[in-house]
Amino acid sequence: MESRVMKDRRFNKVAVLMGGPSAEREVSLASGSAVADALEEYGYTVVRIDVTEENLHLPESVEAAFIALHGAFGEDGRIQRLLAEQGVPYTGSGPESSEASFNKLTTKEMLLAAGLPTPRYEVIESPEELTLPLPVVVKPVKQGSSIGIARVFRESEWPESFRKAAGFESGVMVEEYIEGRELTVGVVGESALPVLEIVAPEGYYDYDAKYTKGKTEYRVPAPIPDEITELCQDYAIRTFKVLDCRGLGRVDFRLRPDGSVFILELNSIPGFTATSLLPKAAKVAGVEFPELCHRILQMASV
Repeated sequence: MESRVMKDRRFNKVAVLMGGPSAEREVSLASGSAVADALEEYGYTVVRIDVTEENLHLPESVEAAFIALHGAFGEDGRIQRLLAEQGVPYTGSGPESSEASFNKLTTKEMLLAAGLPTPRYEVIESPEELTLPLPVVVKPVKQGSSIGIARVFRESEWPESFRKAAGFESGVMVEEYIEGRELTVGVVGESALPVLEIVAPEGYYDYDAKYTKGKTEYRVPAPIPDEITELCQDYAIRTFKVLDCRGLGRVDFRLRPDGSVFILELNSIPGFTATSLLPKAAKVAGVEFPELCHRILQMASV
């Protein structure tokens, strides 16, 4: 193992960037710790860096950075610009692609321009501007990990749901609620991983369902018809290319009972512990977590 590892890797000393100043800090610390452990197991010398503010100073001996920062400053293109300015190869998408993926409105516009299916939506500044019929999903334009997201089935739920989503930035995205199943497809390099189905309590994969152990069931490969599997994987790759991503990403879908598939969003730096969604799918495809982290690091570029 050691001789193969030494032979095929581009870097020796790497930094794993985790934590960050966003609302997803705790999730990022878990991802970063898992990635660092995996890379060390693979034979890398790892420098663990807890990013606590919006700047970055890497040790001069670091040859590349594995970005495990979720949310603002990690997925919005800013950390990518800093690393590019310093000439440090880094994992994942570049600044412009990261920014487009993190901004739900930009993503929607790019998906529609490419003819890809996504739920109807509107971006509003006040609760009185709502025109879509209930039920809807309300979400901040720029947040991840289901932070600030709510389903609204009744008029009485609308004011508080809007207020919570609006607490992050001006402009709230309201999306038609797609009744059906929750699916996700990881992309590594230019290949789609097996489709994973998320079976959450009451069909609602919110922050609590994501991060409370045992609360949500994950089925991979998803028990869906082959043609739906192929369609989701095709849409995942097309979304990845439309947003000009690189390295890795995860595309989330809703599947209606009639077989219609809708693209919700692309996560450019998805959760990354051994039990996170993309690594779960990779394992089913025969790629263990340390090998997955290594492969992603191999694709790092400025």
